[in-house]
Amino acid sequence: MESLFQHVAITHGITVRVSVNFMPEQSRISAGRWFWVYHIRIENGREDSVQLKTRHWRITDAEGMVNIVSGDGVVGETPHLAPGQTHDYVSGCELSTNHGSMEGFYTFEAEGGEPVEVAIPFFPLAAPAEEAN
Repeated sequence: MESLFQHVAITHGITVRVSVNFMPEQSRISAGRWFWVYHIRIENGREDSVQLKTRHWRITDAEGMVNIVSGDGVVGETPHLAPGQTHDYVSGCELSTNHGSMEGFYTFEAEGGEPVEVAIPFFPLAAPAEEAN
């Protein structure tokens, strides 16, 4: 699993795994635009069901510019995870620099209605050296 997902955070029994890849074919480097795709796997290791309600991302580029992205669900979904279930999704990020980073958190609702904040691990966005200019 570690070879597929290089970045992992476990919070309140919920595991968030991230794999990220630079996409040269979707980047427009001559126009100063670099693009990455990331795959997220969320695993419910709790004894109760949870539902993902919101996401909160902190995206930072190489110049220190921070973009905060918050909203409902992930890619239009608010998955409900029973104990032992997983949810996977893929999304992307474009920057105006050849490297940066992402991190954040999800807010889940547990069976009793209480909110559960779950960390999304920090992960770097880095174009290979040959794609940096």
